[in-house]
Amino acid sequence: MPALAADLVGLKVALLFAAGGPPSALAAKAATSTIPIVFSGSNDPVGLGLVASLNRPGGNVTGMSTFTSILAAKRLELLKELVPAAAVMAYLINPSNPTAEFERKESAPAASALGIQLHVLNASTEQELDAAFATLPNLRVDGLVVAPEPFFDSQRDRIVSLSARYSLPAIYGFRDYVVAGGLLSYGTSITESYRQAGIYAGRILKGEKPSDLPVVQPIKFELVLNFKAAKALGLTVPDKLLVAADEVIE
Repeated sequence: MPALAADLVGLKVALLFAAGGPPSALAAKAATSTIPIVFSGSNDPVGLGLVASLNRPGGNVTGMSTFTSILAAKRLELLKELVPAAAVMAYLINPSNPTAEFERKESAPAASALGIQLHVLNASTEQELDAAFATLPNLRVDGLVVAPEPFFDSQRDRIVSLSARYSLPAIYGFRDYVVAGGLLSYGTSITESYRQAGIYAGRILKGEKPSDLPVVQPIKFELVLNFKAAKALGLTVPDKLLVAADEVIE
């Protein structure tokens, strides 16, 4: 990504849009301090050093926050609601992603509060994904939370397939996993995030400065359930969860 960002800077583009989370945003920021940058999908832009503050970004960077790690506790809670007998769960993260530590910090106390023993599994390659899933039977886990992040998104079909192979109830960060056959997702609307990024890009190209455009906080969250996947896993979906779902895929 640093090489790709440098190539774009060399082309003297008018604006850089860094999609898919912190890795692309950090690469863009490292490549230029003058060309405007709009990012989408950053979990903690202040903590990562992308902006000085949410209200006053400063510099040449602004964009859309997703709160992905902050929602870690809610995902555990929703999965526990769907699998009430669950006592042991796994949390899959990508250690090479700067947000991995946020995921750890948010998930541990949430699991403890729910009376859940939590195993954190690391994977940053396809081989490590396979290896991580292969450990699940020995850990006797009752459910899996998959952290929302770019590499996992690129391996979405593989992860959903592995979850099904091991008959494991899993919750994801984005709707696309559920459309691909996954069980449950809860997170911000990616469609809305990209739409807002397009609006910001347009405003900047018309003359506004990134430093004057506050980082956009998500206001739309989606709970999506795949009823067919739940049935295949032998799960009874509580009425409360069905009512709360923004979308139920039959």
